[in-house]
Amino acid sequence: MCLYDTGRVEDRKVMPVRNETMKQATFVKCALGATAIALLAGPAAAEMELSFYSGWQTAPHSRLKGDYPGGGDYNALIGWDGKSFEMPPYYGVRGTWWRDERIGFGMEFTHTKVYAPDDEAAGIGFKNFEFTDGHNILTVNALRRWPDQWQGLTPYVGGGLGIAVPHVDAETTAGDKTYGYQLTGPAVRLIAGASYDISDRVAVFGEYQFVFSSNEGDLDGGGTFETVVKTNALNVGLSLKF
Repeated sequence: MCLYDTGRVEDRKVMPVRNETMKQATFVKCALGATAIALLAGPAAAEMELSFYSGWQTAPHSRLKGDYPGGGDYNALIGWDGKSFEMPPYYGVRGTWWRDERIGFGMEFTHTKVYAPDDEAAGIGFKNFEFTDGHNILTVNALRRWPDQWQGLTPYVGGGLGIAVPHVDAETTAGDKTYGYQLTGPAVRLIAGASYDISDRVAVFGEYQFVFSSNEGDLDGGGTFETVVKTNALNVGLSLKF
């Protein structure tokens, strides 16, 4: 059974997470678990790989706009902060079914983060505006690799299409608070990296990832928000092969 925790007790008292957003968060966790099971249950002749990573993630400026819960609109260019190593940290997990030595398919979940700086949030009427318990990205991927090049390194590239399910944490200066998961729009992922086998079952890897997502969501009390989030990340990780 997939379980979901709405967050801090005091936040649940202030603003309970709605059933719809709870289902969206549960869907992400269940989909990832189902992918891992499917990969492990695949044909014995194929190579199954489960990869875990973290790293340094940033997000360039993008425009944040929408309507306030009490009426009126806002529109500003925000210089997002990533804060990769602050809790909760940036991380990802990827399941890949390599059908042969070169071509693979799978699913990937990444817990990215973006924060509007306090002064920029205040400039458009917010005490805070963050996707801090994850600007969560779930994609279906296709990958291509070139085994055992450059003294044992295996370079690879890939891409994926999917959805963004951020945890929206926003509070206006008027006191309207939004706290919960929302399904906000489509996402695209691009990957380029290289792995190195340290045994038949274990490999280490480093990679660059770019993720683009288009986000439209709701602020509790009748408001809206809209923004494009683009993240750049340098990842290091560990892969387990089955």
